[in-house]
Parts: sequence; C-alpha cells; structure tokens
Amino acid sequence: MIELIQKLTKDEAQSADLSVCVELSLPIDLRIKSRQRVTLSDGQEAGLFLERGTLLRGGDIITDGQGILVRVVAADETVSTVRCADPLLLVKIAYHLGNRHVPLQIESGWLRFQHDHVLEDMVRQLPGASEAAEVICEQAPFEPESGAYQQGGGHHHHGHDHDDHSHTHSHSH
Repeated sequence: MIELIQKLTKDEAQSADLSVCVELSLPIDLRIKSRQRVTLSDGQEAGLFLERGTLLRGGDIITDGQGILVRVVAADETVSTVRCADPLLLVKIAYHLGNRHVPLQIESGWLRFQHDHVLEDMVRQLPGASEAAEVICEQAPFEPESGAYQQGGGHHHHGHDHDDHSHTHSHSH
C-alpha cells in the first residue's frame, strides 16, 4: 500500500511533474483527517499519514516522498448554497451562520455550508431573505474558510501558555 506522508508546498508543487499525478477525491469531512485509508483514482489503495492537523484543499499535491504524486480533489457533497445580490444581507446571513459555528465557504455573491435543513429554514426566515436570497440544496465541492478547520486542529491561542497557571486571566474562555 502507498503511504502518503507529505503535502507539498506551493513552490514544490509548481516544480513537480504533475502530468504523472493520480487523483484523490474526498469530501471536507475526510480532507480534515490526517490518518486514513483511501482509494486513488487509478484504484490503488493508499494510507494517509500526514502531519496531524493537516487540512487538504482541492488542488493540493501529496506525496509518498519517493516520487508518487497525488492531486487532491474536493469531492461533490450535499451542501446548502445561499445566493444573494444584496451584500449587506449576505453578510448578515454569514453572521448568523457563523454565530452557530457553522463552517462556511464564502464567495462573491454566495456562501455555502454543509447541508442542514434547519439552517436553511433559519436563513429563509431572516428579515429580507425570503425576497432577496435563494437557498438551494445541491451537490458541489465544499471549501470552507480556513478558520473553521485550521492547521493544528482548530485550537485557538491567547498568546500565553495555559500550562502555567501562576498568572491571572484577564479574559474569559
């Protein structure tokens, strides 16, 4: 079995011979897992043994370190897409979804989240949304903003060491 152990940097990927790449198509829930068994586009079995906290994006190149190159594809998955020509309303919709810690893909004129009919209904019920926003369920790639799935497992940092509790906290967690 192929052991994929490294994600190439943008510079490394640009200098690699990508004509020899096979593909690995995964939805976001699997692109955030650094250890798993996968099947490549040519039918070969492979294991991901990437650094913990590695987020794979569509277009990333991963390797076994011995010449095998694999292009990551953001697989189509069931998502809810909100299209809205009113930028202020779209920001309000993003705010309400973000306030519920929903990972979002935000683009010009639209946003996307993993399908959830309750969240779709919430968006439709926001003031002005029923007239100006279209909410659809579709199959499409999902590439959320990196804040939701950051390198290092999404932990937040406050600029001090939490193992040393001989100081007082001036903020709440």
